[in-house]
Amino acid sequence: MHVAVIGAGVAGLTAADTLAGWGVRISLFEKTPFLGGHAIQLNCKATDTCVKCGACVAEDKLLRATRHPHVEIHTGTQIEAITGQHPYQIDYRSHSPMVNADLCDGCGICFEKCPVSGAIFQDHASHVGPYVAIRRDLCRYFDNAACTLCRDACPQGAIGLSSQAQSGTMQADAIIVATGFTPYDPSDKPYGYGQFPNVITSLDAERLLREHTVMKCPSDGRTAVRIAFIQCVGSRDTRLGHPWCSKICCGSSLRMARLIQSHQEDAQITCFYIDVQTFGKDFKPFYNSVRENITMIRAIPGDILRTDTDELEVIYFDPETNASKEALFDIVVLSVGLLPAENNQSMAQILGWSQDESGFMPRHGSDRRPGPEGIFTAGAATGPMTIAESVSSAEKTVYDMIRYLETS
Repeated sequence: MHVAVIGAGVAGLTAADTLAGWGVRISLFEKTPFLGGHAIQLNCKATDTCVKCGACVAEDKLLRATRHPHVEIHTGTQIEAITGQHPYQIDYRSHSPMVNADLCDGCGICFEKCPVSGAIFQDHASHVGPYVAIRRDLCRYFDNAACTLCRDACPQGAIGLSSQAQSGTMQADAIIVATGFTPYDPSDKPYGYGQFPNVITSLDAERLLREHTVMKCPSDGRTAVRIAFIQCVGSRDTRLGHPWCSKICCGSSLRMARLIQSHQEDAQITCFYIDVQTFGKDFKPFYNSVRENITMIRAIPGDILRTDTDELEVIYFDPETNASKEALFDIVVLSVGLLPAENNQSMAQILGWSQDESGFMPRHGSDRRPGPEGIFTAGAATGPMTIAESVSSAEKTVYDMIRYLETS
């Protein structure tokens, strides 16, 4: 039996590893150069004990799937067509990786030598390469082949700039669509994201905390003391057509706040929120503990201004005093919502599916919404989910698929 899994985030990796454990041959397709999706970017938020943030789960699923002999991996790959049925024919187009995963050791010399900011970008997985990738749209080599600084400097000989896109075709008995989600881009919000260096997204904050044990201001590298989290940026917003709760933001922000305070006793953290989404069976004691050290303000700011001293002035309406207030911070973290994956529309067209108003994938499976036999969905492709929910969704999808394969 042969199954194609489209998307290599935590749901796709879980499905691939679990099916491979049943002896099923897997072709795992990922459009980006890296595996692990957004979950692999998350920083462990354990302080004295595990807080079940899920960051280690993503790393574990990545290691298990990539090391399984039944899993064949196709990164940098776009699905172009799916035809037939049992078996399905899948036409795809792959860009050969310009960085050899077996040779790259993540030394970072290519970053130092590259003259174009952003042309080389880094993966966030700790134990699975390649650790860097090259953007063809920014790399000067693809203008006139004049720049080969990264290739010449690589001590491992891992960089090959002349790789070309190749088309391929394969057959699969069944398909899992696990295309994940897209984080909301808050550039259009009146918060100065993209203009003020110290206004960052929650994913930016995750990356900062992976690099440092405290929150550093991107503007000058100083340690931030006054830190604000603004919840529900891009979700629970009917004006944007995003009425849904993204589920992960409250738990992630509050765990992150506690992690920062565990490394930095003088950190003064404020959280602006609409409501707090419950998470985990230990939510109530956790939340009660958090409120002892974090200022919780039930209001969403209307504006952020930067002062002459590089402070951020957050303007909000205080519901307790019915008055507008201002507060100064060193850094502001925007907890951005989860939106449908950018390629959901094209994937739905390839599959002949109709999407609902949200833009997420319909839930297909043996006991869910009727759909083409042998095509299943899993994870946040169908709507916002936590890491634990994505893993559970993928495991349920595998169970449905095994039953389908055994009876078809």
